[in-house]
Amino acid sequence: MDDQGPGRQEQLAYSELMDKMLDEEGRRTKARKILAVLRHALGVGDLTGLRALDVGCSAGFIADELALAGAETVGVDIDEPGLAAARARFGDRVDFRIARGEALPFPDGHVDIVVFNHIYEHVVDPEAVAADIRRVLSPDGAVYLGIGHRHQILEPHYRLPLLSWLPQGAADRYLRLTGRGDYYHERYYTRGGLRRLFGAFDLWDYTLPVLADAPAFAGDDLIPAWVGRLPEPVLAATIPLVPTYVWVGFGRPRSPAGPALRVAPRPVPARSS
Repeated sequence: MDDQGPGRQEQLAYSELMDKMLDEEGRRTKARKILAVLRHALGVGDLTGLRALDVGCSAGFIADELALAGAETVGVDIDEPGLAAARARFGDRVDFRIARGEALPFPDGHVDIVVFNHIYEHVVDPEAVAADIRRVLSPDGAVYLGIGHRHQILEPHYRLPLLSWLPQGAADRYLRLTGRGDYYHERYYTRGGLRRLFGAFDLWDYTLPVLADAPAFAGDDLIPAWVGRLPEPVLAATIPLVPTYVWVGFGRPRSPAGPALRVAPRPVPARSS
């Protein structure tokens, strides 16, 4: 298990700490990418008739896009200011609730789709959150996992090289020396740690398919066209440099149901403890 460090605190009112959570255009663009991956994984054209859950929904833009795609959607967070803003704008389409990821307010197997996008590194107990997502996910459901990793070159929250590689004390000093903060709250796992964290799901890696066909997955705003022309072995060699993995976890063993792709999703191999 990756060391999460002692004395972690909840990041309350995160939307007030991180401006990008209120960037509507950016969040809706991210939602389009999430929806494209989920549609392919489930083999559906829209989400009509499905129950969706956005864990860590903050100001609600991604949850709203899930609802607009047809899903009966709930957004949960501990970010009370973010939830207040979300209810004011999207409360007619989305049910927003204050709830922790390790205590989701649903019965077992209730949810068809879960979005867990760049959240695990912020929570106090990622293992408990992953376990409760698994509990509420239906056997035929899917969880979208947008997950950063410890060995990313540029840490995305503070834009500092190699910050996530450092032990707690060194990371805190790095933040103070650069004037970016006093305490590095975020904790990233290695790739092996991520496999263990989400090992209760049947995991499929969509990172290479997204790189290989960015337009199909609404990723062409960030991924240059030339990347999609690279041979699959060359793309695979870039995985250690990719800052975010895109994984889908199914509630039971199955294969992605969407049409054939030039580069297909790959099963994520199990990692023993």
